[in-house]
Order: sequence, then structure tokens, then C-alpha cells
Amino acid sequence: MNRVVRRGVPYADAEAAMVAALDAAVAGDGPDTLLLVEPEPVFTLGRRRGAADNVLAAGEIPVVPAARGGDVTFHGPGQIVAWPVVSLPPDRRDLHLWMHGLEHVVIEVLGDLGLAAGRDARNTGVWLDGRKVCAVGIGCRRWVTWHGLALNLTTDLAAFRRINPCGLGQDTVTRLADHLDVVPDWADLAQALADRLDAWWQGPDPRAEVQASLARFPPR
Repeated sequence: MNRVVRRGVPYADAEAAMVAALDAAVAGDGPDTLLLVEPEPVFTLGRRRGAADNVLAAGEIPVVPAARGGDVTFHGPGQIVAWPVVSLPPDRRDLHLWMHGLEHVVIEVLGDLGLAAGRDARNTGVWLDGRKVCAVGIGCRRWVTWHGLALNLTTDLAAFRRINPCGLGQDTVTRLADHLDVVPDWADLAQALADRLDAWWQGPDPRAEVQASLARFPPR
């Protein structure tokens, strides 16, 4: 999977790079690509009805629509936004598999840091001590995935109190800085995330690995 890193850029610029990779993949002219992004502050609105109503006080932070599932969330400095643009082969055209796989990858990466992350029965994403540390929301066009996940490292959580993040309470979100004495460097953790994603997706049986992950870390 090709990797593209964009840090300190407007969300629109990063999104344009993702759309270009998507268009190429849909046309059969582009490889699978993973964009690793640390954008300037932005609120994004997913396709869920009423998402805009969960923006409480955006202030100076732009609010933009996003062609993914889910509600409103925040992206900004101190966060790894990972967008895998991947063509799903016929035997893996299962969006639940893909989303649970993204959760699995993050759970494993956080496990390597000594953190016991898990799932929530009613909400996608990855959770630590009852709070969401990583949001997951995807889009799919002709069985090519886009969008993906956003993992909070040192993100200023004050931005999440301007919205109902993912349609949930304002204090639902957490970050690695609240659970680790030393947060890994952004680039190092982004590489670990990309390596783990490659290892899972290119492995002999991604479906079995996700099923094992769901058994070990069931929604609770």
C-alpha cells in the first residue's frame, strides 16, 4: 500500500489528495494508497441525518461535509487521520469486515503501547476506559474504500466540547496523552499504524484475524 503523509495542511488539500487516489483506484489506474494526515482544525459532517445539529459552537473552525458514514467530528493537530483508499477484492467485499479491521489495527497498536483498548456495543471506533480515542467512518465507491479513522494523540479536546462528537456527549472523547506518561512521536506512531494495517490486510486470512479480534475484544 502506497503511503502519503500530509501534515499541517488544510483539510481540503488533504481531501483532494484522497479523492485523486480514489478516482484513480476506481478507474483501475491507481494502487491502494494510505494517506496519513495531520490537518489544520476542522469539523467534518458525516452522512448521518441531523449531523449538522450536533455542531454547537464552531466559532472560527470551519465546518465541512464529508462523504463518510457517521456524524460530526473534529480533526486537527495532535491527531493521526488515516485514510486507506483500498480496492476490495471480490472475496473481501464486506464493509463490516473492513471497519472492524480498522478497529482491530488500532487496538493492536495501542496494545503495543500497553493500553487495553476495546470496542463499544453501540458505536464504532476504539475506546479507552469508556471514552472514544479513535473515530472510524468510511465511504465506499465501486468497492473502493475511502476515509477511515482518526486517532487522538495530543489533540486539544476543547474542540470536541464545541460539538456533540459522533452524536454523543461532549466528554465522550479521550486522547493518548491522558493515558500515557509519554506519547509516541506522531511520525513513529503513524508508521506503526501503517505497518499494522499492511500486515493485517496483506496477511493470509484478514477475516479470521478480525473474528479473533472480536472474540478477544467484544463490544461491551
